[in-house]
Amino acid sequence: MNSAQISYLALGDSYTIGESVDRAERFPLQVTALLRAQGIPMTEPDIVAVTGWTTADLLFALERQPAPKKVYAVVTLLIGVNNQYQGKEVNEYQMEFAKLVRLAISYAGNINSHLFVLSIPDYSVTPFAKKMDTDKIRREIDAFNRVNKMVTTSAGAHYLDITPVSCEAKSDPALIAPDGLHPSAGQYCKWSELLVPKILKEYQ
Repeated sequence: MNSAQISYLALGDSYTIGESVDRAERFPLQVTALLRAQGIPMTEPDIVAVTGWTTADLLFALERQPAPKKVYAVVTLLIGVNNQYQGKEVNEYQMEFAKLVRLAISYAGNINSHLFVLSIPDYSVTPFAKKMDTDKIRREIDAFNRVNKMVTTSAGAHYLDITPVSCEAKSDPALIAPDGLHPSAGQYCKWSELLVPKILKEYQ
């Protein structure tokens, strides 16, 4: 990378906004800190994410406001858990996710390799899901992740499977936030440590 400042846009839902953790512990902020530690001149990330958002909600938010006036060097996208939780159809998710991928790539100056998509975490292992049908949750999240991986790879963007990391919470409660549902700062750190080498490889 050159000495110019590197801009970063993070798109998503509660997993991106970092529900139940401090601001600096959100994964986009941790990614930024790790890149800065590598000497990369990162700006503060712009985050477009709200707890509870589905793909339709994120699309609506992005389509109702003008496209970003700057081109982002890094764009991350993590969305879909609320589609599953709200019983939305996988086919609907596929169409909306594909639109989001196209939008995200446009925000990256139409450079598809500057988009980094993260898989949907598996919340079936959390205390929140104990009284739910965890097998059903797992199967459905796997189905949604097959779709987002297919769409991402077809678009030529990067795909990062963080679902196995989320499943580690089954035996490591420290990976769950105090709310019993969302990832802890420690889990976000694991995601960030997996993502940062992909970003560095793209730019170095």
